[in-house]
Amino acid sequence: MIHGESYKPIIAEAAKMAVGEENIYERVFIFELLKDKNDPNAVAGAVGFSVRESKFYVFKAKAVILATGGATLLFRPRSTGEAAGRTWYAIFDTGSGYYMGLKAGAMLTQFEHRFIPFRFKDGYGPVG
Repeated sequence: MIHGESYKPIIAEAAKMAVGEENIYERVFIFELLKDKNDPNAVAGAVGFSVRESKFYVFKAKAVILATGGATLLFRPRSTGEAAGRTWYAIFDTGSGYYMGLKAGAMLTQFEHRFIPFRFKDGYGPVG
């Protein structure tokens, strides 16, 4: 069975071949979206910093995809015992993308459709 940690190297290699390794920035924390000065409804880039080095980045882009994930840490999983530390929620899905999108002026919709998986005793993931 292939798990998420197995996909990452496969996808990373495909991305390096597609866009070039010099165009991939890893471990950069994006904290602000930059608005397009000519179009107030468009995002023209992003600002961030390296979490490993003393570097600051300003990215200019024709298009920006905000793929930070949801806000899975809003609710604590009901897993207990050994399963408590093995929940499948991503620890980095903090809702920061919602904040950045809202701050940049995006219309945020569909918040009433939250994904809350069914839990089972000592389980590690969704059922069914």
